Amino acid sequence: MRYYLIAGEASGDLHGSNLVKALRPKDKDAVFQGWGGDLMNEAGVKITKHYRDLAFMGFYEVVKNISTIRKNFKACKADMLAFQPDIVILIDYPGFNLRIAKWIKKQNLKIAYYISPQIWAWHTSRVHKIKKLVDRMLVILPFEKTFYEQYNYEVDFVGHPLLDHLAHLPSADDFRIQHDLDDRPVIALLPGSRKQEIKKMLNGMLAIVDDFKDYQFVIAGAPAIPIGYYRSLIAEQNFSKAFMPKIINNQTYKLLSVSYAALVTSGTATLETALFEVPQVVCYTGNPLSFQLARKLVKVKYISLVNLVLDYPLVTELIQSDFNKKKITDELNFILEKDRRYEMLAGYADLRKALGDVGASERAAARILGLLLG
Repeated sequence: MRYYLIAGEASGDLHGSNLVKALRPKDKDAVFQGWGGDLMNEAGVKITKHYRDLAFMGFYEVVKNISTIRKNFKACKADMLAFQPDIVILIDYPGFNLRIAKWIKKQNLKIAYYISPQIWAWHTSRVHKIKKLVDRMLVILPFEKTFYEQYNYEVDFVGHPLLDHLAHLPSADDFRIQHDLDDRPVIALLPGSRKQEIKKMLNGMLAIVDDFKDYQFVIAGAPAIPIGYYRSLIAEQNFSKAFMPKIINNQTYKLLSVSYAALVTSGTATLETALFEVPQVVCYTGNPLSFQLARKLVKVKYISLVNLVLDYPLVTELIQSDFNKKKITDELNFILEKDRRYEMLAGYADLRKALGDVGASERAAARILGLLLG
């Protein structure tokens, strides 16, 4: 069978790669092509467009780059027609994937959607479009199945693929030595995966470093971002050499495995940090216009997946004006306290239970093959 995949972000690249690894033993003649990143490429997908060239955040940014986005749609359609897939697997990335799904359906191709768009957060009317276009929706958060049931749409909850990935990670025993980390506890900074996001988030995170000299700060560098970009942002802060934050690129999981606490930009990283049992403060700030528009549309109580899955505010969320030096300092001090740490770790245990058993990639692969062969 011929599979075309579209992933437009780092998390989609990760989950797409594990899905491909699960599909290969089940379909010995499988051929994979599509849009994604380095991990999907390593898994055997011919990548014709890298996700680093697709990342536009917020309403204002999309409008500003509308010409590029239109060219991307045109290129994707041409690539798909040339490849002639048996099925198209859409992975998250709803701004693009939900739009191109209508065209895919007109080509009489089967569509599997792995990792549901967060339509439960805003624009719930999209559920009707999904019901019409998507042949199989595979969801990874427990409350998503309940959400779709309200609209008489049967979806498959396959569990969260992060559980699979984390279960097979190599040991990070030598990580501290390899990266010349000293004996101070590590506070990880996860400022996001896109340049415009990183600049806004990292400047705020770095502002508190001088107030925590008993700790060492380490930035989790995103795989598609050059280290020089992080260094230029650090240079603006005028740190002394003794307290200069380190940058470790493309090794976020190993960094989290040795971290004592973290400041995390909202998104999948909040869930990853929780599964590594690292107490965290969730942070977000964006373009004011985009944020004001989003606030009117978003229908959920929280921005972090941790709080959304648990349905209560286990982790503090510092959003827009709350993302300031004083509040970041106060909240970081709070999670460094023993009692608060124990409370958060207990909540993380409940979170892991809610996400289901390991085997999400295998279950997703089986459902996709069932769609193809059924």
